[in-house]
Amino acid sequence: MYMDVVAEAEIALHPSKLGEDIKEAIKESLIEKYEGTLIKDIGIFLAIKDIIEIGEGIIKPGDPYVYYTIKFGSLIWKPVEHEVVQGEVVDIAEYGAFVRIGAVDGFVHLSQIMDDYVNVDSKNMQIVGRESKRTLKVGDIVRAKIISISYKEGLKVTLTMRQPFLGATKWSETKAPQKATEKKKKAKKVAKKGGERKK
Repeated sequence: MYMDVVAEAEIALHPSKLGEDIKEAIKESLIEKYEGTLIKDIGIFLAIKDIIEIGEGIIKPGDPYVYYTIKFGSLIWKPVEHEVVQGEVVDIAEYGAFVRIGAVDGFVHLSQIMDDYVNVDSKNMQIVGRESKRTLKVGDIVRAKIISISYKEGLKVTLTMRQPFLGATKWSETKAPQKATEKKKKAKKVAKKGGERKK
């Protein structure tokens, strides 16, 4: 989820920066310190938008830096469980697919790609449904749901595409082939009735 967030931080400015426009020098320091950084429970800082408030500069004995408490506006991306996201497939692996969503690559395990048994075609870098013949390739745009988020060793997001209206957007453009189980059920019904009568 993308959010506008007002955050507060302490920035240390080197004396060489004091001759410059303080607001610009502080913004540069904030960009250096925060952009692309993950902070648990807040999200990933994508952009520092503006400086809202600059506190009084504080000088500490024996320290050449000047410290400022800053309030600033920022654009954050934070994954939220059960959120439906759209992204691009960036890699196919033997155990699933990686999808770029927001500022991270989420992972979809093979069992969560489609409501069908699948095979990994490593040669062509694609995943193929056994019955449906649907394919998932690098570059495909997909809709997926976030099912778990972990902050251990960085941010890890797990996704599913095995629910109605999820999956590769190209799949919704074509009618889904009948599942093998549905075909078998229909065949059993016909067999019980003694076959269909000709008119």
